[in-house]
Amino acid sequence: MSSSVVIRVTHRYSAPAERVFDAWLTPGQASRFLFRTRTGNVMRCEITPEVGGGFTVTDRRPAADGEESVFDVVHMGKYLEIDRPRRLVFDFSVLTFGSDDPTRVTVDLVPLGPMACELVLTHELGHTEMARSMEEPSKRGWVNMLALLERELFPRRVGVQL
Repeated sequence: MSSSVVIRVTHRYSAPAERVFDAWLTPGQASRFLFRTRTGNVMRCEITPEVGGGFTVTDRRPAADGEESVFDVVHMGKYLEIDRPRRLVFDFSVLTFGSDDPTRVTVDLVPLGPMACELVLTHELGHTEMARSMEEPSKRGWVNMLALLERELFPRRVGVQL
């Protein structure tokens, strides 16, 4: 029996754990970092932030470089645990790419003081060959999302005079 594929990524934020946690459950903020890609556009971001509730994020992407056609990637999750501001656990599926079997994502936030925290994201992809093939692309995706979350928390201040 092969071992389970587990991705673990971390990111430190100069923000309170509550602020980082709330971004995951606030549609206006989540739509600017969750499952966003360089070439895609989030068309839909619906969140029901309660245990048993969930989310649907639809990212519209170009079909291939230079083509005008697009396709929608539908990301869905069902919340299993919501412990603000420390932990968020959800079953996760990407409907567009064919797997009906959800995987498990755990987001743990560790306060590092009143204005800093560390986010540890663990994604259990499973034991399948598909899980092994998705390990690196999934890890890159999560790293990108956590960087986008930082930009969402700290947007550039345009036109601010010192």
